[in-house]
Amino acid sequence: MNKILALVGAIMMLAVALVMTCWSGGVPVRPKILGISQVRISVTNLTAARQFYSDATSMDITCHWCETSPPPAVAVFPSGQRLDVVLGDPAAHSSRVTELAFAVDDLKLLEQLLQANKIPFQEAESIAGLPSVVLKDPEGNAVRFVPSFITVRPKVLGKQEKPSTRPDASLPRRIIHAGFVVRDRAAMDKFYKDVLGFHVYWSGGMKDRETDWVDMQVPDGTDWIEYMLNVPVEADKHTLGVMNHVAIGVPDIHAAQQQLIKNGWKGTEQPKIGRDGKWQLNLYDPDDTRVELMEFTPVEKPCCSEYTGPHPKP
Repeated sequence: MNKILALVGAIMMLAVALVMTCWSGGVPVRPKILGISQVRISVTNLTAARQFYSDATSMDITCHWCETSPPPAVAVFPSGQRLDVVLGDPAAHSSRVTELAFAVDDLKLLEQLLQANKIPFQEAESIAGLPSVVLKDPEGNAVRFVPSFITVRPKVLGKQEKPSTRPDASLPRRIIHAGFVVRDRAAMDKFYKDVLGFHVYWSGGMKDRETDWVDMQVPDGTDWIEYMLNVPVEADKHTLGVMNHVAIGVPDIHAAQQQLIKNGWKGTEQPKIGRDGKWQLNLYDPDDTRVELMEFTPVEKPCCSEYTGPHPKP
């Protein structure tokens, strides 16, 4: 009987080992990458930035862990996603989108995947001391992976948000993508596509036969990152602010514009339908970082290529 139990135990351990690895080369299977959990943006004037992001999101931007110096300004969306605004280097000329976090269902499985692909990473604390994995992608962008429940449990924060006093007229509902300047698409594809399992959601350009933007969607959700290609090496601060950006989904772009005006927004751009067939409106924070309001679904056929994945929802 003991030998039978031992044999059963060995078979079960082997089955677990097979589940934890792929069939080719013993590479660990991917954890589920569910979407964007957090975006961190660097600013030079925290007071002005807090006012801008309060107006842009129609939410009161709160201060968490205010005993730190300087404290971050934090917006928590109804989705549980966070937008962190932190004081940064005034002389910075590159991306002010300083960190992007993704929600995963299994951090240990992610670590095994990174180790198998010889990708360096570090374990670090995230929100409220919870574990996370941090690394640099091939373009040097800071990327963090956090447990998936963080995105749906804003109460883990050290301080509760003050209820917004603004009218609930087409409030932005979630972060749907973030964009970065990309010089080496092949290297980025090897990391995001081949290792992590992202896939092309849509791609296009200013002209039909050019590819200036590649939207890489997470494998287990609807959020995406956007490769911003063909950006001149000598691009100025404003251009880099346009390229390195964050996008917030809204149900109705025109209602969102009217709410912005009520909030005191003084921008001059008007809503337009992008090459991807979606309504959008560009805002710029005091440091010229672009915040793109975008409707969740297209209203017309996109240029250049078809969509290959599900669209985000409010």
